[in-house]
Amino acid sequence: MKIGVVIFPGSNCDEDIFYALKDAMKQDVVKLWHKDKDLHGCDFIVLPGGFSYGDYLRSGAIARFSPVMELVVEHAQKGGYVLGICNGFQILTEAGLLPGALLHNKSQKFVCKNAYIRPVSRTAALTAGLNTEQVFKIPVAHGEGRYFASDELLKELHDNDQILFKYCDEKGEWNEAGNFNGSAENIAGICNKQKNVFGMMPHPERAVDRQLGNTDGIAIFKSLFNFTNQMV
Repeated sequence: MKIGVVIFPGSNCDEDIFYALKDAMKQDVVKLWHKDKDLHGCDFIVLPGGFSYGDYLRSGAIARFSPVMELVVEHAQKGGYVLGICNGFQILTEAGLLPGALLHNKSQKFVCKNAYIRPVSRTAALTAGLNTEQVFKIPVAHGEGRYFASDELLKELHDNDQILFKYCDEKGEWNEAGNFNGSAENIAGICNKQKNVFGMMPHPERAVDRQLGNTDGIAIFKSLFNFTNQMV
């Protein structure tokens, strides 16, 4: 499977995810520029974190109109896999590929720290291979990460098993203490109904190297690729 990492003006986590996928996970990875007019044969597209177009207007609102995004949307609508991390998640909601919205953190401040999450969905590729009772320590770095959805949409997410991760405390409890940004129902990541488009605010690519003291992200990528490699 060939993976493409899209780089927008202002992306600053593209090298992190490229390293994680190529060196840690041993995947076939190429870089895609935001003005590219084809996906160069990629089966899986990743939208990295960062501050695309300086996060003017709303985070992801301008990147959504980059030329490559027309191809990404088409790719997703045909069943192709897409993963958005942090700013990538924001772009996916702006593009309508994922429901809901990412609002300013409840503190109105940028938060950069290790957070704790627990998997929820048992059917999505990103979490299907994970123990839903296990707590994963994954870094976060965002100012607009508070997931918002209407009550009706939240019910749909539950009914369709679309919630990937929820923020928790160190012991795995889904509570207010662990929900540092104020996300609806502690939601840290979701997928679409077809389960081929994934978005999450935490950065698993920053947790794949023992030299950084954290390898919890490896299990998440393993779950993803063990599933999707069988489907491509």
